[in-house]
Amino acid sequence: MSNQIEEFNAYRSKMNDKLLADNNKIVKRIFNLDTNAFAAGALDVKTKELLGLVASTVLRCDDCVKYHLESSYKEGVSKEEVMETLSIATLVGGTIVIPHLRRAYEYWEELENQEG
Repeated sequence: MSNQIEEFNAYRSKMNDKLLADNNKIVKRIFNLDTNAFAAGALDVKTKELLGLVASTVLRCDDCVKYHLESSYKEGVSKEEVMETLSIATLVGGTIVIPHLRRAYEYWEELENQEG
């Protein structure tokens, strides 16, 4: 695994553990809602992850973009599907999301290269 991917996942896991150990009912419910929202339902997981990627890009949340890119990768999303999704996000979000588009592209490349 690349450094960027390892670092992101290690930090995310460590901080999630700390947040959840604090035993705040609202935080725990938000985490649970997030987990359940991205489970298969009327929409499959792949579609939900791509929707999450658009929303995260438009909202300019790099951590969220990385999370949805990695989840999409695990769901078998192709680079072409990711790029089409990110192109919609850039259209909706405007040129201000281009820096996030760059970082998303870089992270996707690392996901693709992690096994090679």
